[in-house]
Amino acid sequence: MRYYLAFFLCLIMSIPSFSQQSKPYISLAEAKKIADAAEAKALENEWTVVIAIVDDGGHLILLRKIDGTQIGSVEVAQAKARSAVYFKRSTKVFEDGVNEGNVRMLSLPNAVALEGGLPIFKDGFCIGAIGISGVRSDQDGVIAAAGLEVLEEK
Repeated sequence: MRYYLAFFLCLIMSIPSFSQQSKPYISLAEAKKIADAAEAKALENEWTVVIAIVDDGGHLILLRKIDGTQIGSVEVAQAKARSAVYFKRSTKVFEDGVNEGNVRMLSLPNAVALEGGLPIFKDGFCIGAIGISGVRSDQDGVIAAAGLEVLEEK
């Protein structure tokens, strides 16, 4: 019995330990930095919008609603951000597809066919997304892109 116990312990000790690799994530500080840049771009153009930042699971990290923005944009901004993170691409891809006649895209769950949602990548991982709503979709896209520019400045 003692022999089996010693063998079992040696076997367990010889198995390499598997530590969880930590993948990058979006911090609240980074979300604030992105939102600050997006808000600055919106205010520079006198555009009233909602800014939503979500994590890699589509969960809300930060939401800002500039004074005077219609309340419907609160949910739209979040939906654009979730769409961008779920599909790991800009929501403009869906808008362009629909505009080109590919209306089947409208049947994809959680796909928002309006520009303004952009995924956020770090070290090759999609760590979250930004969604903007409140003005024309192309203007929403400009604001979202301005938000992400701060990550490229590092």
